[in-house]
Amino acid sequence: MGRVLVWLIAAISSITLSLQPALSEPKHAIAMQGEPALPADYTHFNYVNPDAPKGGSITYCVVGSFDNLNPFILKSLRTTARGMMDKIFGNLVFEPLMQRNDDEAFSLYGLLADTADMDPERKSIEFHLDPKAKWSDGRPVTADDVLFTYDVFTEKGRPPYSARMSMVAKLEKTGDRSVRFTFNDKANRETPLIIALTPILPKHAFNKETFDRTTLKPVIGSGPYTVAQVAPGQRIVFKRNPDYWGKDIPTKRGFDNYDQITIEYFLNANAKLEAFKKGICAIDDDSDPVKRERDLNFPAFHKGDVIAETFDTGIPPVVTGFLFNTRLPKFSSPVVRRALGMLYDFEWANKNLFGGKYMRTMSYWQNSELSALGHPADDREKALLAPYPGRVPADVMDGTWRPPVADGSGQDRKVLKAAFDILKGAGYTLQDGAMHDPEGKPFGFEILTASQNEERLAAIYQRTLAKIGIDVTIRSLDGDQIQSRKQRFDFEVLIGTSGFENSLSPGIEQVGRWGSAAANAEGSFNLAGVADPAIDAALTAMLDARSREDYVAAVRVLDRLLISGNYMVPMQHNTQQWLAYWSYLEHPEKTPISGYRLPTWWRKAN
Repeated sequence: MGRVLVWLIAAISSITLSLQPALSEPKHAIAMQGEPALPADYTHFNYVNPDAPKGGSITYCVVGSFDNLNPFILKSLRTTARGMMDKIFGNLVFEPLMQRNDDEAFSLYGLLADTADMDPERKSIEFHLDPKAKWSDGRPVTADDVLFTYDVFTEKGRPPYSARMSMVAKLEKTGDRSVRFTFNDKANRETPLIIALTPILPKHAFNKETFDRTTLKPVIGSGPYTVAQVAPGQRIVFKRNPDYWGKDIPTKRGFDNYDQITIEYFLNANAKLEAFKKGICAIDDDSDPVKRERDLNFPAFHKGDVIAETFDTGIPPVVTGFLFNTRLPKFSSPVVRRALGMLYDFEWANKNLFGGKYMRTMSYWQNSELSALGHPADDREKALLAPYPGRVPADVMDGTWRPPVADGSGQDRKVLKAAFDILKGAGYTLQDGAMHDPEGKPFGFEILTASQNEERLAAIYQRTLAKIGIDVTIRSLDGDQIQSRKQRFDFEVLIGTSGFENSLSPGIEQVGRWGSAAANAEGSFNLAGVADPAIDAALTAMLDARSREDYVAAVRVLDRLLISGNYMVPMQHNTQQWLAYWSYLEHPEKTPISGYRLPTWWRKAN
């Protein structure tokens, strides 16, 4: 009897264990697709100088203002001080569990968590915190900090952090320094990586009740710098934490090379440029090739004290263009948006403003295999689009679609007539030289701009639209006003982007940009107000894809739907990144596929 009981207990235990998600061995890195490129014994990323000298200071300059140091709350979301969690200047104060390798499409390596166990089906992941990980006040990073982070983000945080627990069936502490996330049916194959990239907060340093209030009091994080000085709206100074826990781990070797980082704020781009010429700002990144050539005509550049350099990238260009607020009735029709999209005269702008150095932006993943351009829809794509017949025009389906090419005169009658005919077919009429909508009301709109460069681009568009009777006004606002209007979706048209940056591994961030759930969520990045079941289905397919072929098909479908929806009037791009910088700076020889990374630069020794 005793043997039978032992056998039964063992059998029940075996069954119980088999019902638990199967975890792999702890790994130093995880990848969205395939395996990470670097082995477990790697010593540093290949685009850094692991022996870069430490020391000195740098001043970055930005346009705008700030009134908050907490980047995780909705209030003052777009006026939070730069550098706290920053894709350009670096995550100086807050860090995630794992760090992205910028020379791979989407692979993560250990940071606060030195290893992770992810089951093959990605239904769960367990993170093991690095025993060395500490907050800037010297206290250890613990599993309780991870639990607190998700608790406070869920109740008080801003999108997308506030929604991440909705994909988690169970979050449990499996040890003092380990936590396991078990996912529900709302999760997808990218979810474990998104969890790994979520910044972690110290439980002892934040009050949950007041978390959603703005603060200018220096906050505690685990990052390489601490906030040393705050001049609200003008300047924030970060100083290196000499006791930074991660300075010698592989993901941080060659990074964070300055003793002090200052971020200065300016009211406009002209003031920022003059500060760069005077040596106050270390770097200038003007995107206008004609303007920057003119602006570089100053003594320090001619003496060699300022260097201009271009950097090649391997990622699709960020899509910049006139973005329609489709929540408004006047922009609710994709047919009307299509006609308006035909009237940006790229050829004139490229010749007269950009010296012919730009290319027309036509796809959201241009210059990559993810783009719909030049790629006829395959059977996978056709199956994804089958429930939504007619949503994608034939020329977009077969990859041959291109925007109209004007003659560069600024008044190409063929293009004007083609756009007018589309509007006429939609019930629009021209009365006394003014365009009227189907209800007989004058049709026009306002474009918001935030700089002189944007004003010039808006004026080009305004001039062309006026030729068919569309009345466009241009309103220039300062950075704070623009950000506030974006947060409330209080605009008709603005010059926006498809996101902060593009990548070869688009994922959950696309849901925030184009998904229906984000269309009316205050503070979301779905500025256009896109709410389309077909796009939602493409996003789901992209996130659930198990093979590279299925993934590429899903992204191409998304590209075809975005092109067909005419949510933006894409303008132009240059495939290279450009920087001017003072010669006391140096950077690594290799540039990763995502482009230059300022946190890997250093200051020359005197």
